[in-house]
Amino acid sequence: MDLRRLRLLRELARLGSMREVAEDLGVTTSTVSQQLAVLSREVGATLIEPQGRRVRLTPAGRRLAEHAVTILAAVDAARLDLDPSAEPAGTVRVAGFATAVRRSLLPVAADLAAHHPRVRLRIHEHEPAEAYALLAADDVDLALTYDYHLAPAPTDRTVEAVPLWSTPWSLGAPAHTPDPGGSAADVFERFREHDWIVNSRNTADEVVVRAVAAMAGFEPRIAHRADSLELVQDLIVAGLGVGLLPADQPTLPGVRLLALTSPGVVLCSYAVVRRGRAAWAPLALVRTLLRASADVGPARPGDA
Repeated sequence: MDLRRLRLLRELARLGSMREVAEDLGVTTSTVSQQLAVLSREVGATLIEPQGRRVRLTPAGRRLAEHAVTILAAVDAARLDLDPSAEPAGTVRVAGFATAVRRSLLPVAADLAAHHPRVRLRIHEHEPAEAYALLAADDVDLALTYDYHLAPAPTDRTVEAVPLWSTPWSLGAPAHTPDPGGSAADVFERFREHDWIVNSRNTADEVVVRAVAAMAGFEPRIAHRADSLELVQDLIVAGLGVGLLPADQPTLPGVRLLALTSPGVVLCSYAVVRRGRAAWAPLALVRTLLRASADVGPARPGDA
């Protein structure tokens, strides 16, 4: 089987349409169709079938696409693992959320400058969904992502994720608000009639807000969406709503953090790479330094 055709099948499984595969790889739709037809003949099985004006993978196509993930990852690993003893050199492209860049990546950048000057970082600030898309498109080598215990990220066999650190989150409310105590659902119940603020670029905290509100027996009124935690706090001070904020960071005057327990709201961060790429020496070095930085970092109340 031709690896290029396997790659087309893998991308069709990921993107869902030949047109999107063609656009993503810079070829024509007819080229994608012709190459997948050749692949079908090579394996002796029908891999795609019509579905309205689109196509979908047959059961055989889905099975081969799953094998393609492993096969292509192994090929990538073989290409990258030619000289594991050489001094790491190259540019590692990173997409990550702002807190992880500040907390984890900037110390690594300083370490690289001092001890591994041939390894450079190219940093892009992105929320997890954006970072995963860039990783899938091979536009970055490493993604710093997060999810919550109450809103775990979907399983993706095409990537490898290494846990870095975790931290508890609280409910940010106006400073004059009394603390109702009790469970997270009890705290949320106090704000049943309030407007709520969630992230504008990631859905994970909205999933958490809706899940805990459901435990309290109500549906939250999502009124505002903001990517900046500073802006979230400004909205709270202005009396425009309440929203989730990290428990381990200082707040603006006028904002009070209400602890959330039973269940707790815990953000977990990860260093994510495409499967088969972790052996590339510069990337392996950066991941090692990220893990070391997480291990020696400040104590985190949400950690076990």
